[in-house]
Amino acid sequence: MAEETGGLTFHPMDQFVVKPLFGGELNWYTPTNATLWMALAALAITALLVFGTRGRAIVPNRLQSIAELLYGMVRKMVEDVAGKDGLKYFPYVMTLFCFILFANFLALLPKSFSPTSHIAVTAVLAVMVFLGVTILGFVKNGAHFLGLFWVSSAPLALRPILAVIELISYFVRPVSHSIRLAGNIMAGHAVIKVFAAFAAIAAIAPISVVAITAMYGLEVLVALIQAYVFAILTCVYLKDALHPAH
Repeated sequence: MAEETGGLTFHPMDQFVVKPLFGGELNWYTPTNATLWMALAALAITALLVFGTRGRAIVPNRLQSIAELLYGMVRKMVEDVAGKDGLKYFPYVMTLFCFILFANFLALLPKSFSPTSHIAVTAVLAVMVFLGVTILGFVKNGAHFLGLFWVSSAPLALRPILAVIELISYFVRPVSHSIRLAGNIMAGHAVIKVFAAFAAIAAIAPISVVAITAMYGLEVLVALIQAYVFAILTCVYLKDALHPAH
């Protein structure tokens, strides 16, 4: 937004532009700011889990406590939602949760980049979950997996209609799964950037600073909640694949 009378010029969406790290043209193999921050998220997760569990002390230090808290929370989530049969897939859910959580948190650092604000990233994660649980459902249950779409408790005349609705909702899963995460992260970062731009105006700077602080605190909460929602939905879909009876 620009004003001809010497006002501020700011573009809240510029922070989401994918740029090559070393200049040049942008190709599929080019290292970018997105790949850099995804790599940093992976390194941070590895460092936490390696150094946090290396000592295995009876009285844990802070790093070990965080690692054990993450492990215990995700494991309980998988067991509560998908059942004990789902625990063998716990490492995958744990990987998803930690990657999204750390990517979200690192994106709150100054001059950082948010890979989870891009549908290209979240869609890949969602499609991997969708294909994984669908293949697992057919491998584990064969044709009985189609029972997921047949509402046997409904009146017979309504069952074909409900089956079509269930089928459509099933294929919409990766869309909603990915857009929910990307949309929430992008919206929060864009709002913070707008408030930050208005902070340069002396008359409303105090209000802008308060708004930025409030939004930043909210984004910390959103970063955790969105990782949790993505993981728990994955557990729900996993449960449907393991126990498809409607």
